[in-house]
Amino acid sequence: MNLFTRLHPAAASIKYGLRPLKLLLTVLLLITTVTATAATLANIKLVDAKDLYPSADEALAAHFVVYFLRQGHYRKVPLDDAMSGKILKRYIGALDPSRSFFSAADIRSFARYRNSLDDALKRGQLNPPFKIFKKFRKRVKQRVTYALSLLQQNLPMDGTDTLLLDRSKAAWPNDAVALDRIWRKRVINDIIALKLADKKKKSITETLKKRYQRLQRRTFQLTRDDVFQLFINSYTQSLEPHTGFLSPRSSENFRIRMSLSLEGIGAVLAADKDYTVVRRIVKGGAADLGNELHPGDRIIGVGQGPQGSITDIIGWRLDDVVDKIRGPRNTVVRLEILPAETGLGGKSKTIAITRDRIKLEEQAAQKSLITVSDSSSESKRFGVITLPTFYLDFAAKARGEKNYRSTTRDVSRLIRELEREAIDGLIIDLRGNSGGSLSEVTSLTGLFIPTGPVVQIRDARGNIQVDNDPDASILYKGPLAVLVDHGSASASEIFAGAIQDYDRGIIIGETSFGKGTVQNLISLDRYAPGNHKLGQLKMTTAQFFRIDGGSTQLRGVEPDVRMPITSSHSRFGERTLDNALPWITIPGTRYQPWNDRLLAKTFPLIRQKHQQRMRSNPALILISREIASINTLNQQKTLSLSLQKRRQKMKQDEAERKVRNEKLKKLFSASNLKNLITNDQLINERDNSAPTTPEITAAFILQEAARTLSDSLFVATSSLPAVASQSNNQTSGNTVAQ
Repeated sequence: MNLFTRLHPAAASIKYGLRPLKLLLTVLLLITTVTATAATLANIKLVDAKDLYPSADEALAAHFVVYFLRQGHYRKVPLDDAMSGKILKRYIGALDPSRSFFSAADIRSFARYRNSLDDALKRGQLNPPFKIFKKFRKRVKQRVTYALSLLQQNLPMDGTDTLLLDRSKAAWPNDAVALDRIWRKRVINDIIALKLADKKKKSITETLKKRYQRLQRRTFQLTRDDVFQLFINSYTQSLEPHTGFLSPRSSENFRIRMSLSLEGIGAVLAADKDYTVVRRIVKGGAADLGNELHPGDRIIGVGQGPQGSITDIIGWRLDDVVDKIRGPRNTVVRLEILPAETGLGGKSKTIAITRDRIKLEEQAAQKSLITVSDSSSESKRFGVITLPTFYLDFAAKARGEKNYRSTTRDVSRLIRELEREAIDGLIIDLRGNSGGSLSEVTSLTGLFIPTGPVVQIRDARGNIQVDNDPDASILYKGPLAVLVDHGSASASEIFAGAIQDYDRGIIIGETSFGKGTVQNLISLDRYAPGNHKLGQLKMTTAQFFRIDGGSTQLRGVEPDVRMPITSSHSRFGERTLDNALPWITIPGTRYQPWNDRLLAKTFPLIRQKHQQRMRSNPALILISREIASINTLNQQKTLSLSLQKRRQKMKQDEAERKVRNEKLKKLFSASNLKNLITNDQLINERDNSAPTTPEITAAFILQEAARTLSDSLFVATSSLPAVASQSNNQTSGNTVAQ
């Protein structure tokens, strides 16, 4: 099994080829994207309704998908009438997630398929989803025609109406009149948003005309392959979120993208409703160097080159947005964004990023030093190792090269260098680390523990494999902290969970991502007779468990000391997926905790000291207020359709944010934290070397993590008995996650 596929959420948790209008899908833009339609739709002709029917190959592909899922999927769910109802609901929701095209009468008419889609899949008789899709095309045309007619009117923008931002759980509109009301509000909101971006009336009309026409054109360009893929993924997604089907075209596109030079902006994107949202910025990538794009930002427009027009991309499929953003190395792409800090009601801005390729050197572990005062006012010096991913140069290792790059090798070297600096403790910074090589996370954990188990893996048959650190030596025996956030996933969670279970270090930050499953990629072509091209199936086949028996699935790793770092907890992560595998436990494996778990006994007092600083430290107060402000925007259910109210709110938010940022920058200038940013080897390559607010925030959070680790030293030496070098007691793991 490809370890990258097993552990990297950008590959292992990608939901291949799903909803054309709404996906909650993660794509690592610099590496690849898996498309619902392999080619860019702008150059594809419209598809006639008579050409929308299932082919013999698709019937055969459905047969194999059903077979493999029933035989080998980790979650055993029968394909019966109950599943049929779930598939129907998910398929309709994939077509119309905002419930703004189909009417309640349409939904009632589809009810005749509620108990028959399971039989349709088993028999390869796939006409029902095509009939539903043809109805959807008609409804899209009707809605677009109505929206275009509204652009010719002087719509009121001074009333008390509001727009419901998430209609996924709203009642289906009763009739065309109810649909008209929904679309009238949508058009008014679209106009207001462009007015807030200082667009002129003519430009607004032209932009929205193109947006709505593009929606219809792109819907009418979807082929029978697209419809089949959408439907079959409604089945796979009804099992769990990380199982998906790739059509032959999507599979080929995936292969091509994996073999090309693949330049991009270096950002992990997700589609949320009609918007493309930045989930994570990749360390050392073009967006990181540009220093203007940040997690939570919404991309609403894309332009090619340093000058020229910006193409509106609101409502685009994520795969097509990716195609628009990617391009030749050293070329410029301009992005119009709604910054995370302004929310949907704020003003957009345009940034320019020069496309480039991510290099292993720029993803490698880096070190820095931070000095803080402990509770006795004594200065403590801590080493910091920032680890963007769990990497391994598989090709160089396979060639037998002695000096191949790996996480464990690089971190070992950095630890030795830091110990020569006489550090008092070590912080492993896993913020935003979304995974990587399983072998590397096992060997890296081994640097801090004696020989013992690191992770358990249970397959679909219930067999359990334990991955062990075979090396009894310990490279670093000093005080240890691990810093995590909502973006720390898969391999990061295995490492943090193992350190926590051994009580080897203190976990600081936020609840991690919560992805604890393993996927395999199966080529259906291998099983088809003749030269049939059927595509590929990505299937969940196993689950990770901690050595104490708990799972990282869904719940992630809970920190020992909780500290707000990001604002994305409610928007991203396994827990946001409606069909994720549940958190369960298995028997723990035997392992030897560090020092009789004395560290855990210090946590109550450490938490108390941390909370005191959160309430009194000016920088931490400002950071908490900013996170709370962004969370409030993210939790907003409605938007006012009054231009005046929206403009007033935007100005008020901008003023408050400006005051907060200026105060934070002054505090940073007066601190000793500049080396945490200026030591970065990439800083000289940046277009703008001034530290951004997110970077300043990250530095203050790291400072608080260092103070928390310092507290653990003070508390341990002042209130607990002397610590033995290592206990000889064995334990079998708890079945409760910590």
